[in-house]
Amino acid sequence: MVSEWKRGESITFTAFPDYWGEPPAAETLVFRWSTESAARLLELQAGTIDGFDNVGPDDFATIEGDPNLHLQVRPALNVFYIGMTNTFPPFDNVKVRQAIAMGIDRQRIVDTFYPVGSEAASHFTPCSIPNGCVGDAWYAFDPVAAKALLAEAGFPDGFETKLYYRDVVRGYLPQVSNVAQDIQAQLLENLNIDAEIVVMESGAFIEASGSGQLDGFHLLGWGADYPHVTNFLDYHFGKDVKQFGITFPEIYDNLIAGGQIGIPADAESYYIAANNAIREFVPMVPVAHGGSAAAYRADVTNPQASPLTTEMFAVSDPGGRDVFVWMQNAEPISMFCADETDGESLRACEQVMQSLYGFEINGTAVEPVLAEACVPSADLMTWVCTLRQGVKFHDGSDFDAFDVVATFDMGLNPGSPYHKGDTNLWEYYDYLWGMMWK
Repeated sequence: MVSEWKRGESITFTAFPDYWGEPPAAETLVFRWSTESAARLLELQAGTIDGFDNVGPDDFATIEGDPNLHLQVRPALNVFYIGMTNTFPPFDNVKVRQAIAMGIDRQRIVDTFYPVGSEAASHFTPCSIPNGCVGDAWYAFDPVAAKALLAEAGFPDGFETKLYYRDVVRGYLPQVSNVAQDIQAQLLENLNIDAEIVVMESGAFIEASGSGQLDGFHLLGWGADYPHVTNFLDYHFGKDVKQFGITFPEIYDNLIAGGQIGIPADAESYYIAANNAIREFVPMVPVAHGGSAAAYRADVTNPQASPLTTEMFAVSDPGGRDVFVWMQNAEPISMFCADETDGESLRACEQVMQSLYGFEINGTAVEPVLAEACVPSADLMTWVCTLRQGVKFHDGSDFDAFDVVATFDMGLNPGSPYHKGDTNLWEYYDYLWGMMWK
């Protein structure tokens, strides 16, 4: 349970005595944060924290060589991209976007700023996810062709714009300001595009980018919530997504068709078409799939670096101590969890909330949690879920089917009195289910 949130400093969680499952290894869990990976490492070396996320690329070897520490590497189920919103000129010109796609040396960025295990993106979705990398690979770096295409689009001398980002480290973006400055330099050198860097507060940046309000480039990324291509493509390129401006039926019609097919091989042709359309229309430039890691004291049992960043610290034992202290990159924006997409917020939410199904610790296999089982009809249109008995909320009330219905109503129904979140974008609910009324 959340027992205290000291804004700007820490969140303290304590064990819920009526929890239906196994009690946590430590009675108290504390979340702290620091934007600098070097500062997080110093705290771990000093023993003031038990673990931290997003080890700096230069610190992998340091941690591996220290017998008092442990490096827990996670697979690169993420993507970093350079976004453009096509309702703002000159990004409304597809040739401009295509020129930018050819004018960024993505491999240079990976080689310079990313740790071992990272790779330049050939597609938006990581290739380890079925149908992620079907279709044509992304444009090769060709600054001569890029500059010629930009001239053909009417900008032989380039143009001025802005480059927005938030200074929050992610597995997909380990050195934020350095990467931003490199992209700024490449745009100027390769395309004569003069991009002014604008650093925004994290919550304001997420809201502005998600609603398509940024009039220049924006640097963002995505980490897998579940290991399926729909989690990457539908969220970013679906019919009602506002982030990149006007959406394209050549992309979203194929996503709708592919998402209705349960067997990946049978859906492949739709994802080939969708990936090729993304390449043609260039709503963004996929740059990298970033390798990342968490670091722990060597005496921590069950250290975690979830490929889905869904670390569940109740199972991690801090060497028999009563308090487990975790340090991440930033403070959660809010804990109205249904209306957040921010990784730091969602990790905090994971510690106090559960769903009908979840993922295994440190893995991607699905397992029942608050549901004992959900059984589909033959046509997959109806699912009957048997709920776990004896589950209580933190206020002592019992969990039942009405709570499940109320949760869906809260998220999907804009007419619900509880449909009042933080950003009020409801991005997960919208792309997964579609709002009941708009």
